[in-house]
Amino acid sequence: MSVRTTAASLNMHDLWTLRGVGLKPNQYPMILGGDATGTLADGAEVVVYPVIGEPAWSGDETLDPRRTLLTEKHQGAFADVVIVPERNVIPKPAGISTAAASVFGTAWLTAYRMLFTKSGLHPGQIMLVQGAAGGVATALIQLGVAAGMTVWVTGRTPEKRAFAERLGAHAAFESGGRLPGKVDAVFESVGAATWSHSMRAVRPGGAVICCGATSGAAPSADLQRLFFFQVRVEGSMMGTRQELVDLLAFVTIAGISPEIGLELPMEKAADGFQAMLDGDTAGKIVFTR
Repeated sequence: MSVRTTAASLNMHDLWTLRGVGLKPNQYPMILGGDATGTLADGAEVVVYPVIGEPAWSGDETLDPRRTLLTEKHQGAFADVVIVPERNVIPKPAGISTAAASVFGTAWLTAYRMLFTKSGLHPGQIMLVQGAAGGVATALIQLGVAAGMTVWVTGRTPEKRAFAERLGAHAAFESGGRLPGKVDAVFESVGAATWSHSMRAVRPGGAVICCGATSGAAPSADLQRLFFFQVRVEGSMMGTRQELVDLLAFVTIAGISPEIGLELPMEKAADGFQAMLDGDTAGKIVFTR
């Protein structure tokens, strides 16, 4: 199905692809971009679901051993027109702007699955988000607050901690800092720099939900603490098409506006890549046409 893109958002996956991760030499050149909104030939506005599965697969798309992300198989959403299977387009809710809708397919979908599918948390429980300003972290903060959780975050700088509190976080702490108490679940995407703190922060019987390791693999799994306190550690990656449909419905009903830290015309995309590489933005980076 042909989608004429109107807005697309940048993800760390795009930077990793530029570094040569995930693609074989014969797959280049590859247009980047997994997340987008656009229009169909009839003018209908849609959101692109970036997980490309095998047609014969049924069930959870993230568990399909042959599934890929959009730019691991097809030319991506930074193109004027992107071609995807029909099931990879979802109607855009009327109440969500074009730029906002372009951020949900990867970072927000990852956060939604971590929180609502994987964590087992209930309203009123305490969640800790490691790293205050990235796309997944900001999504977790906004989703957690809207769902009635007590949201704590860590951040490396006063500016990042203040930013998290502006998004609704109930408390923000220095990275690795002492917390007022144990938390019911920790949401991890940092890895080596925060893993030890995550394992110390979670209560006995609690959970650590991990979707990445941007600072490198954890130097120690802390297995003694894991088994002695019966901590549940669970991996999470992206989300299903149905979870994206549910996410779009949830943010519409809850009136959530995703944090966009930088919005640029597509011809200035290089500036957005540099900003992500430098860590100069808080929230998502969006390119528009």
